[in-house]
Amino acid sequence: MTRGVGGSTPEAALAQLHDMTAGARPIEAAEYHARIARAQRFMVEQGIGALYLHAGANLRYFTGVQWHPSERLVGALLPAVGELEYLAPAFEEGTVRGFQVVPGAIRTWQEHESPYRLLLDRLAALGLADDACVALCPSLPFFMFDGLRNESPHYRFIDGGRVTQHCRARKSAAEIALMQRAKDMTLAVHKAAASILREGITPAEVEAFIHQAHRRVGASGSYFCIVLFGADSAFPHGVAQPRPLRDGDMVLIDTGCRLHGYLSDITRSYVFGTPSPRQRALWDAEKRAQLAAFDAARLGAPCEAVDAAARRSLEADGLGPDYQLPGLPHRTGHGIGVEIHEGPYLVRGDATPLAPGMCFSNEPMICVPGEFGIRLEDHFYMAEDGPRWFTQPSHSIDDPFGLA
Repeated sequence: MTRGVGGSTPEAALAQLHDMTAGARPIEAAEYHARIARAQRFMVEQGIGALYLHAGANLRYFTGVQWHPSERLVGALLPAVGELEYLAPAFEEGTVRGFQVVPGAIRTWQEHESPYRLLLDRLAALGLADDACVALCPSLPFFMFDGLRNESPHYRFIDGGRVTQHCRARKSAAEIALMQRAKDMTLAVHKAAASILREGITPAEVEAFIHQAHRRVGASGSYFCIVLFGADSAFPHGVAQPRPLRDGDMVLIDTGCRLHGYLSDITRSYVFGTPSPRQRALWDAEKRAQLAAFDAARLGAPCEAVDAAARRSLEADGLGPDYQLPGLPHRTGHGIGVEIHEGPYLVRGDATPLAPGMCFSNEPMICVPGEFGIRLEDHFYMAEDGPRWFTQPSHSIDDPFGLA
């Protein structure tokens, strides 16, 4: 039996966990103000008159306001020069005010009024010329963009992603500290989940345990959870009808949590029972590819070089080439922060130079259709002297959590 896999009960495993959030501090107001100032400097350099931040990740990143996007326009308008102000339905004003970390006037619209007209009126109040460049949040739904465009055909609307990614790609020490804690929490949950596995257990049972375990370590629960056994594990994000665990199955568990707005995302793959020679050989190939990707993450190198290194390693082990299976069907990694997937990406075509503060997943998955999949996913960040792991990679197929 693989070390650390099976042998416990959900009750006993939960009892071994404890709250791990002590000392974890949310992002402070001064950092939100610094983010806004950085965005405004960049906007001036780029000739952008204003940036609209829509409800969701970007609104939270720049202002601290937590608001789930819906069909109603809720957000903030940030001029290149001047004070930020919020836009919201009148009946939501009090709630928005309660979430404010960065102060600002709240401009409201009634249900029968056009929120697009309100936003355009605020742009005019800022003194923007009719043909000014206005950046729109990349997550803004098309129907809202269309409403703005129809009411004001003169403004030059552009994708605000160039501003938001410029600011969000390089994380501060406070952001990295929160992600480090969240990942430590999820790794503890992974160890606990491995210990409760038994033949016949269902993915739904394991997912329910992982949700409880994340709550036990101090999160609100799992941010997401994927549990796959056997041939199902060859599908990166799951199957419609997952099957129960059998002896000799490859186990793939991918999960994470959120701590003060920042996310963890860790995948572990191991065998329930005794690994076959083929499982062992491909697990070792997966680890070599993960380490090759990490070694290629050098300051100044393009993001795509990391993906290329992982693929070269896999091809040397007879996998691929490129996206062919058995092999790696997707990119090697993604950025992470207030969103589980955010730019830049470790993928061919992304030439963004690696810079201090950038944070990435490293997960060059091997998929073998009809047999199994192996994904070892750990994250790293770029320090001033190169890449550093948030969590140490799996030790071996026989001892995935390094318990020996």
